[in-house]
Amino acid sequence: MLSEERLLWQLSQAGYRVTRPRRAVIRALLQDGSYASPAEVWERARAHCPTVGLVTVYRTLDLLAGMGFVRRIHADDGCHGYAAAEHGHRHHLVCRVCGATVEFEGCDLSRFLAQVGRDTGYIVEDHLLELVGLCAACRPQGPDNKGEGK
Repeated sequence: MLSEERLLWQLSQAGYRVTRPRRAVIRALLQDGSYASPAEVWERARAHCPTVGLVTVYRTLDLLAGMGFVRRIHADDGCHGYAAAEHGHRHHLVCRVCGATVEFEGCDLSRFLAQVGRDTGYIVEDHLLELVGLCAACRPQGPDNKGEGK
């Protein structure tokens, strides 16, 4: 999992200033391990830096996404949130009830992506895989479901 210190170090190494507002945005994003909308990140960040602006939140999230440290998560309502991401090819499993986000590796879509390229004429350069469901804490109880649930 990414740490605040590692992200700040990476920003600094890439030539970006490590400002108090950026530090607050990173801390807010990493706070609970789930995805968060920019507005939620802004609310959390204001606890660490009351002067942080919403524009700074968006710019910082976009910067971190461009560097590969944050992934955009698409929510049911069409709005996207953001979740911290390790470098490398990863995907997300998102709980549609509580927003808990789990990163996972391993998807062999190479034949599928090659077929899509042949069918459409595209050169497929990358892909995103996001699975949405119910985490162990949120799934229904019952004999067919393992775990406690809500």
